[in-house]
Amino acid sequence: MNQWSRKPVRPRYVVGLMSGTSADGIDAVVAEIAGTGRGLSVHILSHVQQAFTKDFRRRVLHACLHGSVADVCELNFVLGEMFAKATLAAIRKARLKPKDIYAIGSHGQTVHHLPNAQKLSTLQIGEPAVIAERTGITTVADFRVRDVAAGGQGAPLVPYVDWALITSPSHPRIVQNIGGIGNLTWLPSNASLADVRAFDTGPGNMVIDAVVHALSGGRLTYDRKGSWAARGRVSEKLVKQWLKHPFFKRQPPKSTGREEFGEVFFRRVVADARKEKLAQSDIVATVTALTAASIAEAYRRFVYPNLSRRLQELTQVVLVGGGALNPVLRGMIAERVRPAQLCPIEEFGMCAESKEALSFAVLAHETLQDVPGNVPSVTGARRAVVLGSIVPGNHVNLTP
Repeated sequence: MNQWSRKPVRPRYVVGLMSGTSADGIDAVVAEIAGTGRGLSVHILSHVQQAFTKDFRRRVLHACLHGSVADVCELNFVLGEMFAKATLAAIRKARLKPKDIYAIGSHGQTVHHLPNAQKLSTLQIGEPAVIAERTGITTVADFRVRDVAAGGQGAPLVPYVDWALITSPSHPRIVQNIGGIGNLTWLPSNASLADVRAFDTGPGNMVIDAVVHALSGGRLTYDRKGSWAARGRVSEKLVKQWLKHPFFKRQPPKSTGREEFGEVFFRRVVADARKEKLAQSDIVATVTALTAASIAEAYRRFVYPNLSRRLQELTQVVLVGGGALNPVLRGMIAERVRPAQLCPIEEFGMCAESKEALSFAVLAHETLQDVPGNVPSVTGARRAVVLGSIVPGNHVNLTP
């Protein structure tokens, strides 16, 4: 038992920080958390979003595939400062003070993820020592690294939280996250942790954002409310062609990132669209349909074959992440994943954009109780492990 893992006698306030593969900014939540595992209770007190400037986003994305060691080194500390500022803003919005906060859980900014390399590895930056020093609050970070050290892919990690908070006694559920990358968590009704299955489904907003940015000459970073896609027509021919990418057939456990669906894939998409002489709105509509189709393909290949038609009809799909706010994408998903039905995340006291930041608040809370937060059947790890590295704050926030 570690020095923080005494059983809490009251709920604790925990901050969760997330900057996703899209690298468009930081989500920070303050949550009141009690219990552990399926006994968890969570209440979000505040949620703030701090967007990156266009220049800074470009700098982060460049570092992901082309950055020097010096670039990554400096960004690590710059992002640490930015995460600390987002933390303090969320605490103020919750009308609390830093001394009231038990811990911070920071996912960090992924700059490289190599689950299929000869030596599995992953790298998230946003120096936790800076966060702890600026806030005085104990910070848990580098969650993915421990799972990779245990032989896992380091992703996805939110399935533990999905299982704890969203499992239903009567309905099978799929929690479908649409960030830069899409990923799902499959939760049979009354699922035990061993029943949970999860994996990346492919590109979420990543390709859509890249296309919109390029076609707008850099003016836009995403298709707000799907307005551009709504004006276009989908080329099903190209969607089928892009779905031949080997990732989609790969058996879980599996995860992906910019290394497979970043710059190289984007150039292929644009070249294919120009060859077909698609209008700009048609290109945006078609890459939006690719995200929806890749999600439906994952269900068709890896979820539905194990379900009767009746269980498919009972399945509820809970959309989270920034892509859940795109009504065109949401409609395409609803159409393609039938007979499953969409279920609003708001029914669980969350909003689509706060879910991932909340997940890392929960994972930090579990780490400080000595509770493993990975799911080996999901990541491929040899065993369940307590996740993250702990950087102590002023310790006054760690009393039960």
